[in-house]
Amino acid sequence: MAFGFVVEKFALFIRQISYFLGKAGLPETPMPPASHGYSKIFGIMLVGLGALLGVLAFVRYKKVEKEIDEDTYQPSLLLDTLLVIAILAVGVFLVAYLIQNT
Repeated sequence: MAFGFVVEKFALFIRQISYFLGKAGLPETPMPPASHGYSKIFGIMLVGLGALLGVLAFVRYKKVEKEIDEDTYQPSLLLDTLLVIAILAVGVFLVAYLIQNT
């Protein structure tokens, strides 16, 4: 979730830095227009994904806690697999996004 917040705010940070670096002492220089990048959409998706994984982790925790108390614990790979797929998808998207914008 924190990574999604950073990605979402990164475009604003770049705009502000370019404004201050390009200002050159002229107070009437307008703020550069927002880029057409996907950082806001991607950041919001990452925050949502983090929240969803947090809920799924809590559900799994409660299930495992109950199974341990009943001495019937059986490992489940579903949440682990979903987490790996989500991390892989985010990584692939970031690599493609960075390659496209260089």
